[in-house]
Amino acid sequence: MINLPFDSPTPDYPAFERMITGQEPPRRVHMAELRMDEELVRWVTEEVFGERWVAPEADRRGYWGQYLRFCERLGYDFFCYWGFPWTGLPELRERRAADTAALGAGTRSWVEEESGIIGDWEDFRRFPWDAVGFDERPLHLLAAALPTGMRLAVSTHWFAFVSQRLIGMEKLFLLSHDDPALVRAALDRWGELTYAYYEACLQRPEVVAMFHSDDLGHKTATLLAPNWLREHILPWFQGFAELAHGCGKQFWLHSCGNVLAVMEDLIQEVGIDAYHSFQDVIIPVTEFQRRYGDRIGVMGGVDMDPLARMPLEKFRGYVRGILGECMPRGRYALGAGNSLANYVRPENYLAMLEEAGTW
Repeated sequence: MINLPFDSPTPDYPAFERMITGQEPPRRVHMAELRMDEELVRWVTEEVFGERWVAPEADRRGYWGQYLRFCERLGYDFFCYWGFPWTGLPELRERRAADTAALGAGTRSWVEEESGIIGDWEDFRRFPWDAVGFDERPLHLLAAALPTGMRLAVSTHWFAFVSQRLIGMEKLFLLSHDDPALVRAALDRWGELTYAYYEACLQRPEVVAMFHSDDLGHKTATLLAPNWLREHILPWFQGFAELAHGCGKQFWLHSCGNVLAVMEDLIQEVGIDAYHSFQDVIIPVTEFQRRYGDRIGVMGGVDMDPLARMPLEKFRGYVRGILGECMPRGRYALGAGNSLANYVRPENYLAMLEEAGTW
């Protein structure tokens, strides 16, 4: 058994919210993650906590309880349930290959990039829109096992689901020019389903934030022109934000890629409360916070490449550099630049927690 890297603080979501909204300066380093791969959670549960892993197939309640104990013991104030909650979907196109990550097992799947299951109006009409629903049972189980002081955030895709799963990324680029009405119809229909899911989740008192996840960029620019995003995507984001705020909850946005061309829109028009997802090659989290951190909260920023490959002692210095710049300005929560994937080095992840606990 490995000793915990630091004495974990008691979860205190109200303090986290006051910090991330700028109501008070941070009294400690708060942590924030969008998603945490099961393989990493299992490794920490077994190797650090010395507990037996509970497979979801055997005990769904125990499985989610493990995730919450993981968060509680490592100092998190909230757990984000990133859901693929949809029921009634037809089979989606995917590719599969061996998972070569150090903690991986079996196969890794990813979306078919060329085309999805909606390529024309006939496909759109054939899609079982009215049969699609969502499953809230994981939220019930999480709410029942929630540790004192901890809260829940909820997350899912909207634009990414349409672009990657329903239409396909390459097909979307073509149809946005050749048949924009079809793209708009698919976005609107899936937007209605996504809105209904969030609306149901936000009624729960344990849910305090919508941590919406939609990738809008690549390394050098937005996936589609900024004006296209302003016309088709940002109004839906604004609707999600208004829904969250109307329920007295936070609206946090995760978006991979270079979205700096629409960042002012996201802050001023959409009304995001905090932003997540950073790559050093695009903009380091320290520079992003310097530009925007007086108006929104900043979450994450420990780049995935250092988490996965950087030697341990050099990585510690890298994390200390982020904390040294971001913490004095406030409204900052430490975490991975993207999701905690199963290919990160567990020792680097634990070192990140230790640096948070000893800052």
